[in-house]
Amino acid sequence: MRWIHLSVIVLLAAATFLFAVQNLEVVTMSFLGFSASVPLALLTAIAYLLGAATGGSLLALLRRSVRGSGLRRSGTD
Repeated sequence: MRWIHLSVIVLLAAATFLFAVQNLEVVTMSFLGFSASVPLALLTAIAYLLGAATGGSLLALLRRSVRGSGLRRSGTD
């Protein structure tokens, strides 16, 4: 199962990298009154890294919550 998970992550990272390389034009991004003109590849990389960081943090938080609450499955049925 670990290899499947790793291969999915590698495929998503490769697809994101390929998208970023093919979209090098500069775009204007506006957020909360701020605007910036940056390459689309940079915005894609930032969004991917933020998603990976927040998703990993959320998963770690949920694992810790389950372990702390004692909701783990018992080995005996």
